[in-house]
Amino acid sequence: MKSLWDDAEAARYHGPLGPRVYASRLLGRDKSLVLHGGGNTSVKLRERNLFGEHEEVLYVKGSGWDLETIEPEGFTPVALAPLRRLATLPALGDREMMNELGTRLLRAGAPSPSVETLLHAILPHQYVDHTHADAILSLGGAPDGEKRVRDLYGDEAVVIPYVMSGFKLAARCAQEFPKQAGKRTIGMVLLSHGIVSFGADARESYERMIRLVSMAEDYLERNNARVTAHRAPQGAAAKREEIAALRRAIAEAAGFPVALRTSEAAKFLAFARHPELARLSQQGPATPDHVLFTKPWPMLGRDVSEFARNYRAYFERHAPQSEQVKTMLDPAPRMVLDPQLGFAAVGRTAREAAIVEELYDHTIDAILGAEALGGWTALPERDIFDVEYWDLEQAKLRSGGSPPVFAGEVVLVTGAASGIGKACVEAFLARGAAVAALDRNPAIEGMWKRVDVLGIVCDLTDRGAASASLDRAVRAFGGIDMLVLNAGIFPSSQPVESIAPDAWKRAMEVNVEANLALLQLCHPLLKLAPHGGRIVVIGSRNVPAPGVGAAAYSASKAALNQLARVAALEWAKDGIRINSLHPDAVYDTGLWTEDLLAARAKAYNLSVAQYRKRNLLKTEVSSKDVAALAAEMCGPLFAKTTGAQVPVDGGNERVV
Repeated sequence: MKSLWDDAEAARYHGPLGPRVYASRLLGRDKSLVLHGGGNTSVKLRERNLFGEHEEVLYVKGSGWDLETIEPEGFTPVALAPLRRLATLPALGDREMMNELGTRLLRAGAPSPSVETLLHAILPHQYVDHTHADAILSLGGAPDGEKRVRDLYGDEAVVIPYVMSGFKLAARCAQEFPKQAGKRTIGMVLLSHGIVSFGADARESYERMIRLVSMAEDYLERNNARVTAHRAPQGAAAKREEIAALRRAIAEAAGFPVALRTSEAAKFLAFARHPELARLSQQGPATPDHVLFTKPWPMLGRDVSEFARNYRAYFERHAPQSEQVKTMLDPAPRMVLDPQLGFAAVGRTAREAAIVEELYDHTIDAILGAEALGGWTALPERDIFDVEYWDLEQAKLRSGGSPPVFAGEVVLVTGAASGIGKACVEAFLARGAAVAALDRNPAIEGMWKRVDVLGIVCDLTDRGAASASLDRAVRAFGGIDMLVLNAGIFPSSQPVESIAPDAWKRAMEVNVEANLALLQLCHPLLKLAPHGGRIVVIGSRNVPAPGVGAAAYSASKAALNQLARVAALEWAKDGIRINSLHPDAVYDTGLWTEDLLAARAKAYNLSVAQYRKRNLLKTEVSSKDVAALAAEMCGPLFAKTTGAQVPVDGGNERVV
């Protein structure tokens, strides 16, 4: 591991917290040190208050901030002197501790201080860094882990046996640090928890962290315990229906929809085929800090119904008997390991599933490193249980509020790069769904840089391309719960006698046949949707009220409408509901060019401005208006509606 410190880059970070922010971001860049909101950093500053008095202030990373992207406002200022007094108390409950920390905040609106704030406070150094370095976890989890760590670091690091985060850990460190620390001490190893470094300035503390972790990495290297290459022969890839069925089984065990993110990467396949998988995967996480995100379940087979039964039985054996506690638990596994599938990460959202995947990616490294040193040993089950059902963790779960309406669900939107389709992506994201966004426009791949949107370039008239797109969507999110059929074309205006055969054929190919193919491909997935499949067809006002010169478009949309009605009749038995929206006067879409708008206005003897509002309410309908209703039609308000056709047109006398 090498230092990434760059003086020129550091100089761009200004103010008292500038060096603290820069060094924190350097740590956050390295995923072998810090993952998704993990790790903590702090700095102690002497500041003048409103009375002109100097006081010591601890700025510690606030809850909800990630070191890789932290800003100055992500550090919570807390009065230092009272914190150090708290650490001297003989006992203090963690909820009491968090209350005391909250009363010592020096900035209104600051994020909640970390549960490890007292640990930072008791150390006498100005800058403190704390990470969950993979190499340290491997070393500590090996046989005689504590002895190995002490022998490696000598008097360069204080070593603290495992104590759960919070007041007990801070109090233990306050007692042990003065006894063990010497002139050469630059850090502290918290067994099964991570490593702390400190220094007089940000660079010193950061580079001491790099030095300490590098020493552990070198130790693993010398003992052939750093696994850098994974070899696993590729098996037959799981079919998308199998993945969707697995997701359905997990959702049934959990009691709510989940996102399922699969990976056939060599590391995951090799670990899933490890001869000691059952032992290695079931001992516990590399660090209890990850316990809520790393509850593995070795599936060891493809019978998903058996998997669901087995997991329910497992949970009933291990869950607390208290009904009050049970209501707060998430009974679903966080991941599945299967010799053929490889790895599947589970989360209540796509973002959470991505966190699980990244955490377990590094957990495998920690486990295999320790195994190569003689055998991986996690903490006792009692310690892991204490963290999982820790009052502070359960309070965090309770404070999260109700999940968004589409949490854990997946929608596929076609024609998603512009207009109504793009607005639909935003509408479903706002309601918590993960989105597979399809479009012919290559720009779709980079429109949303977030883990809950998968932009896919796809020509829907190519059935093979559509099928491949579904494979990608299901591997990313686990299935398809909702489908918005939005993609379409509007041929140039022509009277019936002048319609070119190719123009007619193209309208039918894009507006009808491509949608039929996608419906057929999605049907098996929609049947497996935990809350039932839902389809919204973006039709047109031209279905009930065709327009002059728009025969090809009107006929193709009418055919799609009839297809949707028949599908609603046939697929109701599968729990799939299908409803149609008929927009009109929506001009912020890719279908409408200035020339086309002018031509249509001329056909009605109207100006363009008049044509835009040619409805009973004299209003203009936007893509967002249509998208909002499309999302609502997939939600609980329309749970008992199928086969409906709803206009979104401001009122049209030919329709009304």
